[in-house]
Amino acid sequence: MKVNFYVTCIGDAIKANMAKKSVLLLEKLGCEVLFPERQACCGQPAINGGYIKDAKPAMKSLIAAFEENDYPIISPAGSCTYAIKSYAGYLADEPDWARRAQAMGDRMQDLTSFIVNTLGLSDVGARLPGRAVYHPSCSLFRKLGVKEEPLTLLRHVAGLELLPIRNQETCCGFGGTFSVKMAEISGEMVKEKVVHMMDARPDYLIGADASCLINIGGRLHRERQPVKVMHIAEVLMSR
Repeated sequence: MKVNFYVTCIGDAIKANMAKKSVLLLEKLGCEVLFPERQACCGQPAINGGYIKDAKPAMKSLIAAFEENDYPIISPAGSCTYAIKSYAGYLADEPDWARRAQAMGDRMQDLTSFIVNTLGLSDVGARLPGRAVYHPSCSLFRKLGVKEEPLTLLRHVAGLELLPIRNQETCCGFGGTFSVKMAEISGEMVKEKVVHMMDARPDYLIGADASCLINIGGRLHRERQPVKVMHIAEVLMSR
């Protein structure tokens, strides 16, 4: 199967290994990965801040970039996936762009849902001995409804023990611009999240949205907690 890969800004600038492992994983599973070079930011920071008009040029640019073919578009970030799937609503007053936005949104898939629901796989042959906690990002499971797919894949990682934590589905406090505008509240939320995680004494923190991992990982680092933070793509490529 041919697929497009949407790298995301974080994958491009901060979490390059996440992007690399995502591509290698897709290739391992038999996909031919295409990378439209005109792709850029999806405009999510501006959208989250309420600057919809300012975000529209980025939306249109990204739509045009991925119109060079009609293959599925795979993203390693639920937040970007949801933002792109929402384009049609933001462009509703421009019918042609709204139609093109809807067509692109219909092709967008989170990495884990693509593997489980489209490729029909639950065991990708990964191995990672140790104890882990999983953080479900709000964008992934609240907005996109992708809840069981990451857990299904992680439960089939040889040697990995998934640990339950208190209030597992509560927000980590990042929320894009929320962590900037409401920094004190955000800080308390991630502090509470780390307390619950550390009660389980994990070796790894695993997530499927890099922005949440950066936020929680930063708190873990400040507390000098010996927990390795990993995107699910990195876990699924472990041996």
